[in-house]
Amino acid sequence: MNVLWETMGVKAELAAKLRDNGIDQPTPVQSAAIPELLAGHDVTARSQTGTGKTLAFILPALQRIEADNDALQAMVLAPTQELAMQIYRVAELYGEELSLRVQQLIGGASMQRQVEKLRQKPHLVVGTPGRIHELVQAGKLKLHQIKLLVIDEADQVFDLGSTKEVDTLLTRMDRQRQLAFFSATRPQTMEAFEQKWMREPKTIDVTTDQKLPNQVEHYYIVCDKRDKTDTARRLIRMLNPRSALLFINDTDEIANYEAKLSYEGFAVETLYGDADKQRRAATLARFRDGRCQLLVATDVAARGLDIAGLPLVVQLDPATDAEHYVHRAGRTGRMGREGTVVTIITPQQRFIMSKFAKQLGIVLEEKQMYRGRLWDADEQPSSYQSGPQREGRGRDGAWRSGADASGSRAPGGKQAATGQPRPGAGLGRETNGPSLPDRGERRSAGERPVSDNRSDAVRYSRTEEGVIRKKSEPASASPKSAPSTKPAQKAVRERDRKDKGAPKWLKAKRDSQ
Repeated sequence: MNVLWETMGVKAELAAKLRDNGIDQPTPVQSAAIPELLAGHDVTARSQTGTGKTLAFILPALQRIEADNDALQAMVLAPTQELAMQIYRVAELYGEELSLRVQQLIGGASMQRQVEKLRQKPHLVVGTPGRIHELVQAGKLKLHQIKLLVIDEADQVFDLGSTKEVDTLLTRMDRQRQLAFFSATRPQTMEAFEQKWMREPKTIDVTTDQKLPNQVEHYYIVCDKRDKTDTARRLIRMLNPRSALLFINDTDEIANYEAKLSYEGFAVETLYGDADKQRRAATLARFRDGRCQLLVATDVAARGLDIAGLPLVVQLDPATDAEHYVHRAGRTGRMGREGTVVTIITPQQRFIMSKFAKQLGIVLEEKQMYRGRLWDADEQPSSYQSGPQREGRGRDGAWRSGADASGSRAPGGKQAATGQPRPGAGLGRETNGPSLPDRGERRSAGERPVSDNRSDAVRYSRTEEGVIRKKSEPASASPKSAPSTKPAQKAVRERDRKDKGAPKWLKAKRDSQ
């Protein structure tokens, strides 16, 4: 739909700034939300991540402010410090066109410094519920002249336990104030809050047909839990993205992944909820500037992050539910760009991928890494799938399974580049396919059992007839035993034993015999 900014009621100064920044056309959520907010209606908007929700509420908020009135007139709440700072930068950029003052109020920063900046009388504040509630309770922030309150990622704000804080803030505001919720999902807690505080809200939903962009590809890779770090290493080496965001579920594991990936030579940073404001801000700055390639984060810390052009999202742990999958996947493929989401799971977690595919209506394919690319299971010929699937360390030191470990057969049924299986290849643990006779069978056949040691793997091999034979033996020769000297040696040892401690006359007698 070809809609110009001015036709929706956006001021000419803001429309010119938008075009200067390369934003010529509004997105669907902007086209639907901006006119309703400018008209003074309460709004609950549901839209997938990366569709321009920030501008959808910042532009109306700025236009509803009277520049000649020094009172605080608009407020935006966000669940995390990072998201609040992103919104603050956008508000500051466009607020400058209307000569409006904007301030951020987030946790982890000096409260005294924030109180000092409040003396400059900002028209709009952007912050986290905890810090703003703290300033209100201390009598440092007055809310009675606020015209519009916007809660971004509202579902997450309420899930994080900020319901009481938001209740307190709303009771301090004028009853005629305007209220807007923006979120990718709409949980029951959010619906209850809408019924309590909103007046005939306008519902905007642009996620009816899809929850995730079509240009994002979704894959998953199966491996043992202990091999997840190595699988992630191989995946990133293979795809070689400019940057990648790695999600984990357990904060306690974040240092473990950071250490292992750093050891593999990657530039790694971490982002988690307990980190202080300065460290988190510096980490994001390095990631955005390309000074670090990988960012390992939890859901809470990465909520609402907008990393321009992020090409790859890797889930080291599967998302806890479909809504969290939408949030994670929404970090890539933003504003129409392409992106890839890869989830690394254990064999027991396959059902989670099937559930997400059905709930979200996406194609979620299982992939395998081989020779520098991702392969579908049905791309591999039967000779590759039904052969001995053995596990072991590859030439690059990575733990692999199947033909990837032996390196003797590639997808497509072709022999490896060497032309011959390398010595000892595939002699690790066998998981599928035909196996060598067990040790009991070999002993019953009168043959020496093959040891699991690598030295024995080199000295013994299987012939075409299935016979285990030393490699030094000719294929056509049958085993022959050399004349044994063991009986003569045994007689000498027995005589020496009897002579030990015997009297000289007895030794002489035996010698004469």
